[in-house]
Amino acid sequence: MSSSGTGITVYERADFEGLSREFTCDVPDLHELDFGDCIASLKVVGQPWIAYTQPKYEGEPHVFEEGEYAAVERPNSFSALRLVHHDLLDPQITLYERPHLQGACKVVSEETNLAYGYFNDRVASHVVQRGVWLLYQHPNRGGWHCLAWPGERWVSWGAAA
Repeated sequence: MSSSGTGITVYERADFEGLSREFTCDVPDLHELDFGDCIASLKVVGQPWIAYTQPKYEGEPHVFEEGEYAAVERPNSFSALRLVHHDLLDPQITLYERPHLQGACKVVSEETNLAYGYFNDRVASHVVQRGVWLLYQHPNRGGWHCLAWPGERWVSWGAAA
């Protein structure tokens, strides 16, 4: 891996077999490097990576934190890779009850299950202050999900849209 100790190694077959490529920076289109839609396993060192099902960071995102993935959930479907280079040690997001950053709000600074509180099924917009957030529709990381980046403001999302 790179001197910074952050990178991703992708393999064309499960169990880290077959052709492989190592990346230490964003790859907007794996097809240009003759490695599009062929990833079946991978290893991540350091910061998390996001694999997208379409080039230019489009399509469905899949987040891979540090570790080894002998088989990925969507093999042969990734067309772009993006390194999460943001500081993840002190994250913060503000969730709003209504669209357009209106209504009651809740500041969150760690992984939280909203099912147990007032904001369950009430979040309609958000703004990210720090870190990168993966927001899920249901508890236990279920249902639809989206990525939220620093400085990003979503004024309407989910069932409340």
